Amino acid sequence: MNYVLGLDEVGREQGAPAGGKGANLGELTRVAGTRVPDGFCVTADAFTRAMDAVPSFGDLLDRLSLLDPDDRDGIRVASGTLRDSIEDHGVPDDVAGAVLAALGGFGGDAAFAVRSSATAEDLPTASFAGQQDSYLNVSGRDQILRCVTRCWASLFTERAVTYRMRNGFDHRQVRMAVVVQKMVFPDAAGVMFTADPVTSDRTVVSVEAVFGLGEALVSGSVKPDVYSVRAGDVVTRAVARKRHALWAAPTGGTRVREVEPERRNIPVLSDAQILRLARLGRDIEAHFGCPQDIEWCLVGDDFRVVQSRPVTTLFPLPAVRDGEKHVYVSVGHQQMMTDAMKPLGISVWQLTSPAPMRDAGGRLFVDVTAALSAPATRAALVEGLGRSDPLIGDALHTVLARADLVGSGTDEQPGGPVPDAPDLLDADPEVVTELIAHAEASLDALQREIRGRSGTALLDFIECDIQELRRLLFDPRSLRVITSATESARWLDAHLHEWLGKRNVADTLAQSVPHNVTSEMGLALLDVADAIRPYPEVVEFLRHVARSGGDDERFRRELGEIPGGRQAEAAIDEYLAEYGMRCAGEIDITRPRWSERPTALVPVIVGNVENFAPGAAMRRFEHGRREAEEKTRELLGRLRTLPDGNRKADETERMIDRLRTFSGYREYPKYAMVSRYFVYKRALSAEAERLVHAGVLRHRDDIFYLRFEELRDIVRTHRECDALVRERKDLFRTYTSLTPPRVFTSDGEVIVGEYRREDVPDGALTGMPVSAGVVEGRARVVDDMAKADLEPGDILVTAYTDPSWTPLFVSIGGLVTEVGGLMTHGAVVAREYGVPAVVGVQHATGTIRDGSLIRVNGTDGYVEIMPEAGTGRDAPPGP
Repeated sequence: MNYVLGLDEVGREQGAPAGGKGANLGELTRVAGTRVPDGFCVTADAFTRAMDAVPSFGDLLDRLSLLDPDDRDGIRVASGTLRDSIEDHGVPDDVAGAVLAALGGFGGDAAFAVRSSATAEDLPTASFAGQQDSYLNVSGRDQILRCVTRCWASLFTERAVTYRMRNGFDHRQVRMAVVVQKMVFPDAAGVMFTADPVTSDRTVVSVEAVFGLGEALVSGSVKPDVYSVRAGDVVTRAVARKRHALWAAPTGGTRVREVEPERRNIPVLSDAQILRLARLGRDIEAHFGCPQDIEWCLVGDDFRVVQSRPVTTLFPLPAVRDGEKHVYVSVGHQQMMTDAMKPLGISVWQLTSPAPMRDAGGRLFVDVTAALSAPATRAALVEGLGRSDPLIGDALHTVLARADLVGSGTDEQPGGPVPDAPDLLDADPEVVTELIAHAEASLDALQREIRGRSGTALLDFIECDIQELRRLLFDPRSLRVITSATESARWLDAHLHEWLGKRNVADTLAQSVPHNVTSEMGLALLDVADAIRPYPEVVEFLRHVARSGGDDERFRRELGEIPGGRQAEAAIDEYLAEYGMRCAGEIDITRPRWSERPTALVPVIVGNVENFAPGAAMRRFEHGRREAEEKTRELLGRLRTLPDGNRKADETERMIDRLRTFSGYREYPKYAMVSRYFVYKRALSAEAERLVHAGVLRHRDDIFYLRFEELRDIVRTHRECDALVRERKDLFRTYTSLTPPRVFTSDGEVIVGEYRREDVPDGALTGMPVSAGVVEGRARVVDDMAKADLEPGDILVTAYTDPSWTPLFVSIGGLVTEVGGLMTHGAVVAREYGVPAVVGVQHATGTIRDGSLIRVNGTDGYVEIMPEAGTGRDAPPGP
């Protein structure tokens, strides 16, 4: 085996023997104008040789691999034992001989930097930065060998082990190389990002600089100067006060030393040096093909590069080829589903939507550049998206205020400007019933016609039927119904505030309206609880499933064997026949539906059994209907006492009729869409089974990692696609850890919106009021509906809710989400149930502690964290 390789012998393709750091350093020697300190790699083969000699290494690794990433104590003990075993055993003689031979070429007095270089390090999708150890200014053979051993052991630090677990890396598949380089003694050092690490703007180079060694900057022990470069100019300079710096010690290692008083407030780098460094960064970025995080040193006036790795924290960019600037808006923030989607889900949505859809990082975005540039559409676009998510609206106002992001554009739409206000439909219930009947008839036809289809004929049929789905979704009558409901609510809130001083009255008036399929879904699960409640053995079985989870096939089998189980199964099946196509993240066709995973509903059913009396569904609906009727009578009576009161009352009554007739339908088009998606999914899953039997796919769910057009090609050719599926699975796992921006540009710049509010209490968390009322209660911070442990009156705090969360709404006292707007699903259902709600509260799940007392003001749009009982102080943020 080759235990040592010179840096000039490795490149970016040698990550297996040299590790990520070693491979990148070797590659850097090929970049024109880049000076890399001389050195060599102790290869991953040397690590394997050393680990083979460590007693019980395999057993210790097995023990570590069985731990959960949240078991911090277990990881601490197991990883510590591994590190001690590695360090105690030392470097095998044959490896030591190879290392010492390489050191001989540098002379006996040389000092070295000894750095870890794991084979799963500095990858395009995972940097592992700071996970393993490095040692500076090391002299002497024994000390260098000792540092090599400590670098090997650092593969099993607690932070490195946990990072691998959370990012899906197998401990056995990661090995450790070690880079040994001749020590550089710099006057200054730092890091450079070829994309702004805060805004993600790829047009900006960000440079951080300190006097002395850069490790002080990496460790956070000193504050650096920060410079920004754009288009060959230094555009910002933040010069820090530098009291201390890290320097190499004469006896080895490093030491902190005070900076001379006269140098503390001067820039570390001149403008000429900053620009020269930025040009070097752009050359390195061009060579590697992606933004880079570069560590550099300045010796005299000579820059040396000691590391370059991909910047893995940037959100990926949609692919564009026109060289123009584009502005993208997140679909997930409008659809209340910001999780990563699999390729099949993305491509089916792109087929469904007529908007210019782009995908990046496993998410969908609308390219709004043309609409923002056109005078006829920009105002309506910003207003509409602002209603969907106020932070998107504010970000788009920022975009419009910056001439560098969108041009003036031209109005290419015929027919003149958009009218000021749409015509509202009369409150005719027949319009809604006709639309629903038409959609149901079309779904029945789909279910009949798709039977028996397979192969490319099936894919062609689905693609053709998606055009029918689009026609239903964007039927002008359907859009006018939704618009009539929305405009009626806005009219009522505006005029009744003006005439009577009442705020957000439409929230009460919209309770218990007909045809709201999503709110009906939540109430129907109360009826399921009524059917199950008489059977105590079934209830106890469901409690056990709610606590411990379970396989869905086993769940059904065991439920049927319990007294009353058949009746319970029939009630659940009746519910699933109506709503089983729904699930969390339902806009992604690949997500498991309730019909496929009924155990997801069990915790909610158990909660309904325990917390509600029989007949709760009808009582809740009637209570909301009576409140709306009483509010209507009160408002109309007060209006008639005003000057011109009869006219005002008559207009208000017409608007209330429109609101109650049409607002329930707002939830139906999405229900119709996911119903159709479920038909497609079942047919595609059957096709996937045929591909598995033919040996084309390993697993049925592998089709989820193929785009629709790729799946059609594979169905047609039966070509092997295992490598593509594995690559897509790796990418998807990476995408799940990314946070998608609401608005960003083709340069990668994230445009952040703000709530511009001055009318909230000090310390309150601001958001958008979407369902009126004020409530205090226990905060329950929940990230998975199936794991929610809610009691009546609890306030649900979560990142987002889509229709699948509706069954929880029957018991909560309030709602707080990080994502959402006035007409998103959580807001609509909260108003329907009379639950005070504030949405778009940034970082709510990280700021509000689970179990703390909070007050939700759904009228004015803010959340207060209340003092803990007996302390007089606010509950601390975080978990």
